Amino acid sequence: MTTFATDPSYAQLPIIDLSAADRGPEERALFHARLHSAAHDVGFFQLTGHGVTRAETDALTSAMRAFFALPEADRLALDNVNSPHFRGYTRTGDERTGGARDWRDQLDIGAERPARVPGPGEPPYWWLQGPNQWPAALPELRTAALAWIEKLSAVAQRLLRELLTAIGAPAGFYDPVFGAHAHPHLKLVRYPGSAGDGTDQGVGAHKDYGFLTLLLQDTVGGLQVQRADGNFHEVPPLDGAFVVNLGELLEVATNGYLVATNHRVVSPPAATERFSVPFFYNPALDAKITPVPFPHAEKARGISTDPSNPLYAEYGYNELKGKLRAHPLVAERHHANLLTPA
Repeated sequence: MTTFATDPSYAQLPIIDLSAADRGPEERALFHARLHSAAHDVGFFQLTGHGVTRAETDALTSAMRAFFALPEADRLALDNVNSPHFRGYTRTGDERTGGARDWRDQLDIGAERPARVPGPGEPPYWWLQGPNQWPAALPELRTAALAWIEKLSAVAQRLLRELLTAIGAPAGFYDPVFGAHAHPHLKLVRYPGSAGDGTDQGVGAHKDYGFLTLLLQDTVGGLQVQRADGNFHEVPPLDGAFVVNLGELLEVATNGYLVATNHRVVSPPAATERFSVPFFYNPALDAKITPVPFPHAEKARGISTDPSNPLYAEYGYNELKGKLRAHPLVAERHHANLLTPA
């Protein structure tokens, strides 16, 4: 059952203008105060002033729509079941969140790197590094998607540094775990409309397991965020803005002072398509996340623990855990030895 909010204070997420950081000491201080509050109190906000142009956005969204308009056989040629690296196309209903199917299809893309097969004694998360799968009929998709990863990595890097500054932490504290070996992840997602069988899970309630997520959503709506009252509230689309949420690694790094928030997507009505582009700013797979020093540490609320979702010191184990759960067909074909017996 979907709960809708009536409290007008929940009608919109905080709106953060990143360009305000460059407008002199007074506006920069106000910007940091707003960013601090949004990250500490909500864990979600709308980001404007990010510098991503309309032309860059149009290039990606046009190529994405062209991909989903391809014949099904062309999309299935990129089936992620064929990739031990969890890259490629996922058919509608094949991904799982909380054990239930997500009624969407998508293309998963990461940094374009050669496959790395873990050697004896090496962590299994190195399976997550590997080549993408691209549609031969749409070379513009590869160009636009890799350019998007590069552009949003720069935006997310700046935002993370400003966020750390806002809470009084060293701005570059986590720079070493990103850089050339960062593990960004881009999804091109289509929600084709409700399944018609009473299920409305576009994607089930979850938290992201990296540092920051920057989401480009269209005008259809359906994204919902769990707020302090415990209810899930709609996130109205805001033209030109990214919806930003904090991942579990930032919650862990600050002992819960910064909060990773549950969110979900309710499927649009039947025969109504919704498109979204989440970008996940993740560190290197072998990054070990140490706590960040900051003056508000004594006010930290502690990490929200979930016995069914343990968090590991090395980032790669967290992502591998999530991938094995979310993509059972890939896991069964390529990584049966990594699955926990039922």
